[in-house]
Amino acid sequence: MHLRRLAVSILTGLLLAASALSGAARAEGDADPVWPTRQWQSSAPEEQGMDSGALARLVNFGAAHSLDSLLIARHGRIVLDAYYAPYTPEIPHLFNSVTKAVTGTLVAMLLRDKVLDSLDHHMMDFFGDRSIANLDDRKRAITIQTMLNMTSGMAWTEGVEGGRPESLIEWGRSPDAIQFILDRPMAKAPGEAFYYNTGNPQLLAAIVNKLTGVSARDYAVTKLFRPLGIAAPYWHSIGPGLTQGGGGLLLAPRDAAKIGLLYLHDGEWEGQRLLPSGWVDRIRHATTEMHTSFDPSLHYANFFWVMPKQQAFMAVGDRCQLIMIFPALDIVTVVTARNYCSFGRMADDVSGAVKSDTALPVNSAGGNQLAAALRDSATEKPSAIGAVPETAAAISGKTWRFPANGLNLRALTLYLTDPSARYELETTPDPARPVVRLAGPIGLDGTYRLGQPTPLGVMALKGTWQTAETFAIDLRLVGGDTDRKWLLTFDGGKARLSGKDRFGQDVQVDAEAQGGP
Repeated sequence: MHLRRLAVSILTGLLLAASALSGAARAEGDADPVWPTRQWQSSAPEEQGMDSGALARLVNFGAAHSLDSLLIARHGRIVLDAYYAPYTPEIPHLFNSVTKAVTGTLVAMLLRDKVLDSLDHHMMDFFGDRSIANLDDRKRAITIQTMLNMTSGMAWTEGVEGGRPESLIEWGRSPDAIQFILDRPMAKAPGEAFYYNTGNPQLLAAIVNKLTGVSARDYAVTKLFRPLGIAAPYWHSIGPGLTQGGGGLLLAPRDAAKIGLLYLHDGEWEGQRLLPSGWVDRIRHATTEMHTSFDPSLHYANFFWVMPKQQAFMAVGDRCQLIMIFPALDIVTVVTARNYCSFGRMADDVSGAVKSDTALPVNSAGGNQLAAALRDSATEKPSAIGAVPETAAAISGKTWRFPANGLNLRALTLYLTDPSARYELETTPDPARPVVRLAGPIGLDGTYRLGQPTPLGVMALKGTWQTAETFAIDLRLVGGDTDRKWLLTFDGGKARLSGKDRFGQDVQVDAEAQGGP
């Protein structure tokens, strides 16, 4: 906590000092790109033509809408770098389907290096060693480009606009993830219609593996991450040598911004062309209509979402993980969050903070507002806590075992009377998968206690007694996108667990105590 306060204090001082240095326009010789390969440069917003007061309001908006971080870079310099407690910048964040854009970037690199001959290459050519179900002329016509545009035509139910993601659930239970996708029947002819399908990037990640002999992650480390100055990140796999092509990539927000900057500069980095000519232009002028109910104007290309109204394009992950690129404004924005957000509102607020292409006069009032907003976002606000009842001692140390349930919790032990309160739990994402055992501290003072990092983030818990029999647990996967609230109601040697599953459905399950005092 002391280090966090020190970091916030230093950041506040730098913002105010930078604002006071000069209101003059940037020098003519400063027009060349600023490359953050080794380290990002920071700047007062006004020096890059942006309004500090507007950015302060954006930071406050993020606090009210479950953001974990918000970063804005203009003219190659960071003008806003906000982190919302208990999330901190050193914790990598799960970017969910932003991963798809990274997988697409690897395909672009194969094309640049002529390892892949054409985007019109038929997908089936790469899987001739498999026996594939539902094989017809439409499936044979699927190309790399139709997969990049989500127009492959395969039947798939992902629930992007609501409903259960049936195909993802079935896929997760399949013993062969690649075979499951290849066997899907066709619903449309390739290129006929957009339909969001995580199977597409997964097949492309497998093709990267086939063409290079290494996993998509290892190929990315060499060809993408290392040139951009990004340390080798954690990226989930679905089997030996098979990187998860549609999700599972964890990055620090500043590293995600480097990927955005690569696209902002048309695929060039420090004088080297990393992406083939025309790749980014194809995205900016995307013609595939997404037909989304929340914004019918959205287009799609090469695993990027395109917002014609805002003159922006973005890599999008579930629950508002975003890399937004504004070519006309020379801006990259990175958002990490734990809940859904309005893309249009976010884009409008970012672009609305731009007041000039050159430097603005010093804005001391706005700088103070922004510094205060940053301090506030980095400071965790304790929630209310209840009185500790006698029940705490009675249930402390007991293990509660639950039958299979939608909360995926199999066992829970709470140590609530020890000097350092803690928990132990067993969970599994699916009854067919192995049980995962986790343990760590639990905050009883209204603030989270962070445990050890996991492949999905850092487990953080806090708990409070709502009544003499009901204990509420708030679980947050810091650096992930998960917030859960469980209620445990105790009645002698029995306990009832209540909460919502991943689809928002109410779940109740009973258990009996084992062990303990």
